Amino acid sequence: MFIQTEATPNPATLKFLPGRAVMQDGTLDLRDVDEAGRSPLAQRLFGVTGVTGVFLGSDFITVTKSDGEWPHLKPAILGAIMEHFMSGAPVLAAGEAADVIEEGEFFDPADAGTVETIKDLLETRIRPAVAGDGGDITFRGYRDGTVYLAMKGSCSGCPSSTATLKHGIQNLLRHFLPDVREVEAI
Repeated sequence: MFIQTEATPNPATLKFLPGRAVMQDGTLDLRDVDEAGRSPLAQRLFGVTGVTGVFLGSDFITVTKSDGEWPHLKPAILGAIMEHFMSGAPVLAAGEAADVIEEGEFFDPADAGTVETIKDLLETRIRPAVAGDGGDITFRGYRDGTVYLAMKGSCSGCPSSTATLKHGIQNLLRHFLPDVREVEAI
């Protein structure tokens, strides 16, 4: 098994590409060892000293570290990923599901058409680009011209995520939807 790695814009995260599907549907963002019980793969990764976050995408795994240097952590992480896939264990624990739909979306029903366009733009233009950097972004709400988005994976806590939101995503949404004034992370 050959696992590729890619740097992300967030220096605290590294993207691992195992060359096979990781999540069939949706994504899973695990921010601490207590949440890792949802995934045997995440449990193995949280077993590596210094790992503080695991994000599972369609064909990639993004690992966030708190301390230590990547040249020291990377071999242990690669070993954990390889060991997991070679064992044949499932990515998700029995009875667990991916985070496919965000709960608690908020918007005025009168803005349903605008929200539908925002979601379409997120799905077709923004999420694929963000996934390329080892993260994900999901719609959370829309109120008074402000779009609220949740940043996951390498995007969560990334130093350049504010620039991505304000200059990239906000400008794209404004181009297609003049009613959008700004974009905020939740």
